[in-house]
Amino acid sequence: MTELDLLSTFVEIYRAGSLTAAAQRRGLTQPAVSGHLARLERELGEPLFVRSSRGVTPTARADALARRVGAHVDGLRSALSEVDDRGAYAGTVHLGGAVEVVSARVLPALAPLTTRGLRLRITLGLADDLLAALANARLDLVVSADRALVATPFVDEEFVLVGAPTLVRTIDRALLATDPVRALAHLPLVAYAEELPIVRRYWRSEFGRRPPNPVAVVVPDLRAVLAAVVAGAGVSALPRYLADPALAAGSVELAHQAAVPPLNTLFLATRVGGLANPSVALVHGHLMARSRDWGVL
Repeated sequence: MTELDLLSTFVEIYRAGSLTAAAQRRGLTQPAVSGHLARLERELGEPLFVRSSRGVTPTARADALARRVGAHVDGLRSALSEVDDRGAYAGTVHLGGAVEVVSARVLPALAPLTTRGLRLRITLGLADDLLAALANARLDLVVSADRALVATPFVDEEFVLVGAPTLVRTIDRALLATDPVRALAHLPLVAYAEELPIVRRYWRSEFGRRPPNPVAVVVPDLRAVLAAVVAGAGVSALPRYLADPALAAGSVELAHQAAVPPLNTLFLATRVGGLANPSVALVHGHLMARSRDWGVL
């Protein structure tokens, strides 16, 4: 048994969410898969999954290991395979995600595959709708911050709190250092949804509570959120990759400097057995490989 065998089994368990499904995908018995996992856990000196009647839940170590080795295992298995990959490029993959990350990162990364014949059909929307479409087999892959049953950690987004310079300069910096919630409370918010999903995450991560601020604008497109912030409608928490051009141009400034930047992990979600489709596996592996070059978004 090689280290590649152990890691291949680990990756299948991680993606499938159960030892039974991983055994089917690897063409092994369930005891063999259990043995592979037990040996890998012994070598690492800690458990990788928490077992339950519903399957297995990965530990933090498993998340980190999957991120490091998943694409490499896919690449090695592909290199060792004698199967011609022309069939993978002849297929169609239905992929869903939020408009911002799909436009900024996913589509540019996948464009080279389309020049070789792969067809992409993209659906943009909110996580709940996209994951429902995935479950109903209308989508093959979803880029989502909400973890589905079969999901691989894909890339981390860093959030920054930004506002127009005229608004940011109304913040009492001395008060910001001692009581940031009160220092920021007069600033209106621009949000992606009524539930303030990203803004609320920032406040809870940094300040341990929900924002008490008034909500001035709600618009379900982060590019429009940024436009409203630039225009002075309020402040908002945005992914750094989206805010960086405006920060560089001086049209927005940081309203708060996080000691440890809040991160949001995006996942590549598939259905159980979805990666058995060569075209889906091709897109999945290509995106995982490209994400290593992006670092934190």
